[in-house]
Formats: sequence, structure tokens, C-alpha cells
Amino acid sequence: MTIYLHSKPRTASELPMTDAERKARVELAACYRVFDMLGWTEMIFNHITLRVPGPAVEGLPSARFLINPFGLHYREVTASSLVLVDLEGNVLRESQWPVNRAGFVIHSAIHGAIPHAHCVMHTHTTNGVAVSCLKDGLSADNFYGAMLHGRVAYHDLEGVTVDLGERKSLVRDLGDKPLMILRNHGLLAWGSSVAEAYLRLWTLQRACDVQMAVRQAGGELNRLSSEVIGRMVGESSDSESRTCHDVFAAMVRLLDARDPTYRD
Repeated sequence: MTIYLHSKPRTASELPMTDAERKARVELAACYRVFDMLGWTEMIFNHITLRVPGPAVEGLPSARFLINPFGLHYREVTASSLVLVDLEGNVLRESQWPVNRAGFVIHSAIHGAIPHAHCVMHTHTTNGVAVSCLKDGLSADNFYGAMLHGRVAYHDLEGVTVDLGERKSLVRDLGDKPLMILRNHGLLAWGSSVAEAYLRLWTLQRACDVQMAVRQAGGELNRLSSEVIGRMVGESSDSESRTCHDVFAAMVRLLDARDPTYRD
């Protein structure tokens, strides 16, 4: 389902692009291509959103975000094709592409409720959805799951997320957690930057991958003690700025070596 415009968006001449927005566009487009490189795609569905930094613009909402155009595969997303929207999903600058309502309901809920949630990511990877369907959810009995113990929220499926009213329950269930498993649905992460959100989601995805591999392997599970799990949580560095930056920068270098057209 798409969001249709409630008012005429501005043209590029009426709303010129700032250097900060251009930088954000390149970074977000790179992230979409990294997701494609990793296979974290769902045809034209799912989203990564990023707040546009900078001062308020006269006549526009102070909170402005970039989202992928609904209709393009992640591999096709470029910096210039990203769509500028407000918290209600209204397109602020002319675009040939619409915005997916089901996607932005989830993202706008978190952007609107958490001031430092500048980037929000949501995926439907096979192992992510599989773990979301398990009654016990994410296991803490592997290296990655242990690091995330106590840091993952859960939200029950309420249907295809097109009702703006669901934003309230999403925010309530998220609480102060940086990660969420949408039950029977998929994975979600937010961060103060693209890099921080990416490393958080990568860790959650790895935890799900390993958990599902363990289930397929069979045999008795070697459970971790609460002391070890507590130590793993304390030693986790997924929100350490330098680590997050270095990890994401490495992925962008791999991307640039393959196909730098996301910068267009």
C-alpha cells in the first residue's frame, strides 16, 4: 500500500538540496546497496530511513527523512532517487516514485518517539522471520545472541502495518531497547547513525542465522551461564562510535569496488 500526496510537494528549485542532505543521501543509498550485497532484500519491500540533518526550513516540518522509492529494488537505489518525507509520510520534494505506507508507519513511529533514532532499519530475512515465529524468540546461547541479551524488544503482529494507530503500541513495546523482533514478521534496529543501526542489525541477524543453524544441526544445546551472558553484554561494542564507523566504512569500500553508481 502506498502513501499518496496530501499536498503538492515542492520542486527542486523551491526546496534546494543542502550539502548535509546530499551527504545523507549518499550514505543511505550506500546502505541500501550494502543490504543488497548481503542478501537482506525483499524485492521492492522493506525500508531503511534516515533523518536529514540541518536547520529547519521555512514552511516545512523540522523532522525530515529519506526513504527508498517504492518500486525500486535495493540494487537500483541511488542518492538522487531517495524520497524526502515528513513524519506522516508526505513527500516534500517532487519524486516520480510513491512511498510505501506499510513501511513508513513502522519507521515514523520510532523516528517520532526517539529523538536520537536518526536511522531505522527493518528486514524480512528468512532466518530473521523464522526466529520471530519462535515462541521463545531469540536465544542467548550463542556468541551473538548473548551480546544482545536484554536489549531486544518484541512486538506482536497486528496485520499489515498500514494503520497509523499501531505506532503507539510499537513505541510502547520498544521501550528503551535498540532492537526489536516483530513477531511472525521480521527484525528492526535503530541507531543515532547509519553505522550504529547497521552494526546492531548485523549482530541481530548473525544471532538469528546461528540460532537457526543450531536447530538444524540437532544434538544437545550447550547452554551459557548467566554469568557469561552478563559478561558478553557488558563487553559488547555495537554502540561504540569508532567500531560502528569502521565496520560500515569497510562495507562501503567493498561496495565502491563493485559498483559506485549508488552515489548518482
